Amino acid sequence: MTVTVAGSASMLGGAWGALLPGAWAAVVVAASLRWRPAPERVRTLTDRTTPTRYTGTGGTPRPDHTGLVHAAGDLLERLGAWLLRRVHQRPSPARARRLGTAVAAAAIVVPIFPLASPVAALVAWGLPGIRAGRGERRRMAALAADLPDVVDLLTLAVGAGLTVGLAVSHVARRGSGPLTAELRRVIDEVALGRRLADALDDLPARAGEAVRPLVGALVASERYGAPLVTSLERLADEVRRDHRRRAEEAARKVPVKLLFPLVTCTLPAFGLLTVAPLIASAVRSLHV
Repeated sequence: MTVTVAGSASMLGGAWGALLPGAWAAVVVAASLRWRPAPERVRTLTDRTTPTRYTGTGGTPRPDHTGLVHAAGDLLERLGAWLLRRVHQRPSPARARRLGTAVAAAAIVVPIFPLASPVAALVAWGLPGIRAGRGERRRMAALAADLPDVVDLLTLAVGAGLTVGLAVSHVARRGSGPLTAELRRVIDEVALGRRLADALDDLPARAGEAVRPLVGALVASERYGAPLVTSLERLADEVRRDHRRRAEEAARKVPVKLLFPLVTCTLPAFGLLTVAPLIASAVRSLHV
């Protein structure tokens, strides 16, 4: 009887062990299909036509989204804003949402493992900042990678006889990189009545310090009539050398980055295939 009960329990445990991964995979697939991001052209159309409602802290306009994720985010933001107001601090939307997420994470972990609740709160508080910093670094890297092509195009445009404004306008309208998108923003500001030199002065604050030499050359030519072709040719050579140097530096970092997967994945498997059979045969011979 005991053997039968034990066998039934083991069979039930095996069935649960087989069903749980499948159920979790189904939940993940369903969630990914439910909340997958829309294509870029669809997002472009909806961004222009979606009405806004004032749901953020301090009357911040937000798109009128529906769904469980956005409702949970609004709830966490309201919770964080209430806590910040209790300590007499100004509840900014980003800070309020981070605080609400940290409190919710700590409240979820407390019944399971109370000692881990501060760690969960710290992780929930710091993770959005880490993700935002990583995204900003990637954006700056993409802007720096697009800089050599933009400098070359500006050199060709100015060499063909275009003025600074026309050269920037042509490169901005025909380019497809992130830096050309920033140049399009500059051209849009000029179309609204702002001076080109003043609009270019704000570009390093958005695109990083890597574009400051280019902006300096364009502004000097626009304001004071300084020769631009020679400056752009010299700048193009410097940018290409800097880009090549950064590529070589990234290539030298590859062996160091491969150490972690090599040590954690390849070496254990190699040890199990080579060393483990030798140890097993040696232990077997000792017992004999």
